Amino acid sequence: MATPAPAAPPAGTSMRHRLRAWMLEGLADIAKHQQGAQPAAEPAHKGQRWWRVMCLTGVDYFSTLGYQPGIAALAAGLLSPVATIVLVIVTLVGALPVYRRVAEESPRGEGSIAMLERLLTFWKGKLFVLTLLGFAATDFLITITLSAADASTHLVENPHVSSVLHNQQMIVTLVLVALLGAVFLKGFLEAIGVAVALVGLYLALNVAVVAVGLWHVATAPHVVTDWSHALTTQHGNVVAMVGLALLVFPKLALGLSGFETGVAVMPHVEGDPDDTDERPAGRIRGTKKLLTTAAVIMSVFLILTSFITTLLIPADAFKPGGDANGRALAYLAHEYLGSAFGTVYDISTIAILWFAGASAMAGLLNLMPRYLPRYGMAPHWARAVRPMVLVFTLVAFLVTWIFNADVDAQGGAYATGVLVLISSAAIAVTIAARRARQRGWTLGFAAISLVFLYTTVANVIERPDGVKIGACFIAGIILLSFLSRVARAFELRVTSVVLDDTAEQFIRDIARRDVDGRGIRFIANEPDQRDVAEYRDKLQQIRTDNDLPSADDLVFVEVTVGDPSEFESELRVRGEVLHGRYRVLCLESSTISNALAALLLHVRDTTGQRPHIYFEWTEGSPFAQFLRFFLFGQGEVAPVTREVLREAEPDRARRPRVHVG
Repeated sequence: MATPAPAAPPAGTSMRHRLRAWMLEGLADIAKHQQGAQPAAEPAHKGQRWWRVMCLTGVDYFSTLGYQPGIAALAAGLLSPVATIVLVIVTLVGALPVYRRVAEESPRGEGSIAMLERLLTFWKGKLFVLTLLGFAATDFLITITLSAADASTHLVENPHVSSVLHNQQMIVTLVLVALLGAVFLKGFLEAIGVAVALVGLYLALNVAVVAVGLWHVATAPHVVTDWSHALTTQHGNVVAMVGLALLVFPKLALGLSGFETGVAVMPHVEGDPDDTDERPAGRIRGTKKLLTTAAVIMSVFLILTSFITTLLIPADAFKPGGDANGRALAYLAHEYLGSAFGTVYDISTIAILWFAGASAMAGLLNLMPRYLPRYGMAPHWARAVRPMVLVFTLVAFLVTWIFNADVDAQGGAYATGVLVLISSAAIAVTIAARRARQRGWTLGFAAISLVFLYTTVANVIERPDGVKIGACFIAGIILLSFLSRVARAFELRVTSVVLDDTAEQFIRDIARRDVDGRGIRFIANEPDQRDVAEYRDKLQQIRTDNDLPSADDLVFVEVTVGDPSEFESELRVRGEVLHGRYRVLCLESSTISNALAALLLHVRDTTGQRPHIYFEWTEGSPFAQFLRFFLFGQGEVAPVTREVLREAEPDRARRPRVHVG
């Protein structure tokens, strides 16, 4: 009789499994690489040409032309071109050298966060990084929502569709954010090619608008005369103009937005064939070209566009509700090149503003999974791309709803995020230059740091809503991170177990002597003086409390806690013989309980025998002991070790035994 075929799993179950596998695709590969390292399977020289990756960051950087001239006009009025020149000087003399140095110091794209992380240890370092991640989230998420909101503004204000989409800006913005999330859920391999096409078309159209604008200025000399006369009347002399331009400069900080994303997309830059992951010289050189070329192109466009928009657009049109609000160059395109060209310009602007969120999303996906899961402050699935895309998209929906898809309302939060990250980058490179004993660079970067710190403080004072939004992101990240760390407290948390020759010899010896199958036996000891009396008394107490015969072979295990704020770490085991008779396995880890559990499981797997470990109870409040474990990796070791083993090995018959006397 034929054996019946096994029943097929229910269709719903199969669908759920396929969906889960698709959502977590690549998670196992990513989890193998700790401490933020790049996958070794990807040679360091692989990637795209630097100018193509420049277009990926350019969809963020260059797309600010869609709203930057209008912001400058609102902030500085007739002084907009002068204030923009100040912005360009700060860009080329300040931000560009800073981020060229950042590219050298953090070639994996982590930016200044990775540089500053190395300066601080323990929990203060983790909290500092979480704070910077909060501002990075502010920067990148507001990039997504602000760009989508401005794209919807260009669409809604287009004369061909304004009647159909009137008062529908919120819905249009949410649809654009959802489409961006869908692109990342599908995959991002073709994104650079799309970015090249969008940036090429957008810059070409802007060249046409700028050329026509300059021609109109040149053929109407009174425009320049009227502007210069009004400028002199309002501000008196050049010194007063420059002083006022410096005061309004913080409001123009959105024009610096492309540098952080320029570093974030650095892993996509092609390197030299002999590049290594530790020192990818070709990738660093290509990224420097990327940053410099983008900054020069943007600086030229910023000066020219601020000039023509200030001279050719009435001041009232820049105000909220005006035809040029948030779309100054589109206004000129319709005004001087006709409705057909203006519509093409609107479509190009909408496309690049929508796709500007792509580089921001890439920055988020590059930063967050490198830190939060490694700190134990995000679930395992946070290492996978697609679940994080869903999380970021939902947060972008919330931000869009809170700000009612208003470009101007989001400007303060965006500028705050940008300026905090640039200031942190300037401080980081100053410290790096000082450590390298480069006196000239140290002084130069210190001066740049002061400029950006002033700009940040001025922006916060002028628009405190920005830092409030940033604080909300920081509070949310810290709260969720600590809740996640508590929920994952009893995970095994050891990436690998490495024993030296002496430790391996100890394990082999006690496994070979266990002829009666009683199991391999360890004594957990908290080292104190490490003298003969300590080990003699401990051994006698464990034998008495647990009725162990004197013939049983026992080995001491001691754990030295390194940085308890680290969540995942490699477990190194060193064997020692003390006082000629006591064998001790010395472990180095971030927590005692997890290290002991990892050792026991490793011994079981390598010997095939079930190990036992013996503890003494610790005196004190259980809650206080849990806090000691959570913060300092110590606390009540015995029950926590047992809980870690229970989660790691569900089968009680195979689980190492924990004894407490």
